Amino acid sequence: MAEGKIIKALSGFYYVLSEGKVFQCRGRGVFRKQKITPLVGDYVVFQATGESEGYILEICERKNSLIRPPIANVEQAILVFSAVEPDFSPKLLDRFLVLVESKQIAPIIVVNKIDLMDSQTKQSIEQYVRDYQRIGYDVIETSTVTKEGIERLLSYLEGRISVVAGQSGVGKSSLLNALRPDLQLKTNDISTHLGRGKHTTRHVELLEIGGGLVADTPGFSALELDDIEIEELPLYFPEFRERSDECKFRGCLHVAEPKCAVREAVEAGEIPSYRYENYLSFVEEMKERKPRYER
Repeated sequence: MAEGKIIKALSGFYYVLSEGKVFQCRGRGVFRKQKITPLVGDYVVFQATGESEGYILEICERKNSLIRPPIANVEQAILVFSAVEPDFSPKLLDRFLVLVESKQIAPIIVVNKIDLMDSQTKQSIEQYVRDYQRIGYDVIETSTVTKEGIERLLSYLEGRISVVAGQSGVGKSSLLNALRPDLQLKTNDISTHLGRGKHTTRHVELLEIGGGLVADTPGFSALELDDIEIEELPLYFPEFRERSDECKFRGCLHVAEPKCAVREAVEAGEIPSYRYENYLSFVEEMKERKPRYER
């Protein structure tokens, strides 16, 4: 038996990297019966049946896993947003941040396409950058045209398993090509008719970039918060979490409770109002979802 890591999943095959060699493997039938799906990033035990083929026998315990994109054992998430085309969306960014915070994955925020900004957009983006940096997030501004920020982003990748995620059209593939030009990943421009990017990546694959492994993932524009309980949500807003002890009531949801330190901080301008409004919209979304019943 041998051990390795799944670096690509495509058409029912799992490509396992083991001691510098890649084996094309299938999963055991027992996985289907147990409703277990091997994921890119999984550490697995497999049996080689030839020079480069084999069967996956066992999936080792995961540190974490994501559903969209389907990947396991991620250490950090490179969340790519464009300054324009499509416009920067703090609400979508906050949704991404909540998801990765809930999985104990370190987020890196990348604001791409800064070369396309006009003066008004630049002023707005710079304010967002300052806001998120003040919260404690690492924020990198990049351009695949001028190469600004590329070297800085590269330094974050060494020795880590990272996932690159973001909605379609923000330039994820272009960014990966800039980080490692020989990849020549397919890219597409924004669809002017639809107003959103065309999907260019069809499967998840771990790529060797900057001394680490990076997952290029299919683009998507929606993230469900179904796995997060409403009581947990404040924990995934760092600026809320650090003020929670100052609230009058333990377990404060920061919605309508008296003497809430978070709401006081919003009123004082210490927490951006849009962050709090996004939080409230997530709370309402969670209240309206159907209850989950244990089987």
